[in-house]
Amino acid sequence: MRIIFHGAAKEVTGSAHVFEVNGKRILLDCGLYQGKRKEAFEKNRQFPYDPKSLDAVVLSHAHMDHSGNLPTLVKGGFDGPIYCTEATADLCSIMFRDCAYIQIKDVEYINKSRIRENKTPFEPLYSAEEAVLATNRIVPIPYNKVTKIFDNVELTLTDAGHILGSAFVTLDCKENGNRRRLTFTGDIGRRDIPILKDPYFPGGMDYLITESTYGDRRHPAREDVKIHLAEYINEICQRKSKMIIPAFSIGRTQHLVYLLNQLFTEGKICQVPVYVDSPLSNAATTIYDRHVECWDTEAIHSIINNGKPFSFSGLHYTESVAESMALNDKPGPMIIISASGMVEAGRIIHHMKNNIENPDNIILIVGYMAENTLGRRIAEKQPEVKIFGQMIPLNAQVEEVAALSAHADKYEMLDLFERNRPEQVKHAFCVHGEEAALNHFSGCLKEIGMQQVSIPSPGQAFDLN
Repeated sequence: MRIIFHGAAKEVTGSAHVFEVNGKRILLDCGLYQGKRKEAFEKNRQFPYDPKSLDAVVLSHAHMDHSGNLPTLVKGGFDGPIYCTEATADLCSIMFRDCAYIQIKDVEYINKSRIRENKTPFEPLYSAEEAVLATNRIVPIPYNKVTKIFDNVELTLTDAGHILGSAFVTLDCKENGNRRRLTFTGDIGRRDIPILKDPYFPGGMDYLITESTYGDRRHPAREDVKIHLAEYINEICQRKSKMIIPAFSIGRTQHLVYLLNQLFTEGKICQVPVYVDSPLSNAATTIYDRHVECWDTEAIHSIINNGKPFSFSGLHYTESVAESMALNDKPGPMIIISASGMVEAGRIIHHMKNNIENPDNIILIVGYMAENTLGRRIAEKQPEVKIFGQMIPLNAQVEEVAALSAHADKYEMLDLFERNRPEQVKHAFCVHGEEAALNHFSGCLKEIGMQQVSIPSPGQAFDLN
């Protein structure tokens, strides 16, 4: 058995790890890199492994930094099965097509200036047709079902509580008479967050690949979330200004809509119109409605009492580009929730361009912003940010509600592992984190008894004995 780390190794995006067992090569995740445009552009096109050499892919969840490069993989010759949960399969079916569409539109926009400057035009990563080909390779399996994917290789997916359909990936393998269990966390969710069930970690692993995004910090108390949201919303009501919220289409958007619904119902915020300006978010919300089996007791209770978690007076789901552009001319107060979550593509970039110069507006950061993304530069409150090649003053008020994160923090992750006999883990690998988080969290894993802990570099391979 052998594991080779290719993506999200000493960084946060582009999750991809190749696991070799019994002559088979299994890719764990196939995510898009996000960050420096030129570097991400090349990384997303040039795989460090031959797609044709892979026998299967297992997806932890549908976020683009974990699944978004699968159509490129299929385009490159991969023709095996893609295993994931049923909800992840449904989300990927809309995400791949949406990603293809956004790439085409963004490239068209950027190429206008490149052509004027006599530069070589960019090309999209993949087409809508190639997105469909990737979707057709997906094999959905239910949570908690042991599935034989190869001789002496069994796959089990358990609820990770991060987004709808997210899973801890467990591979039980027998090779040369040895039985070993490898668990890959994908992204670890949190206990007691709205809508989703709590994470269910399988335990009993010999080898662990774990995310480390918030491995060096503690999230603020959850009860502060609605208080801060209400405070900022009432501010824009007084100013008659706009709140712009970059949010992942899957997970964060539904979480926000759910909380805003509660705040309106409880009378804690003014009657401000809310626009979810992302066709993907709208489609994903429909899928959230469909997969009630993933919901927690509170969300199900709202349905039993004739509630609609993702619908309330004043909430509007925009679809067309014309509807999106019309928001520029509408006066405040209003809230615009749009994707992408790291402000790297899609309609949110246009909303930032049109609103960040106004000091009365509020930019609300509700999730992790990777290094070298536009979202990170805004979160850092840099005086100017480059949008579509133009430097624009960042005058808007920038606020952050860290407790809205769907990633477990250091203490939540350690609690999950400590309850599952960490001393049995022969070797743990920390991925999906920045340097400080990786270093700190790897030390924490040693402290709770894991036998060996490594922070792999891109391309580094480890034999699993």
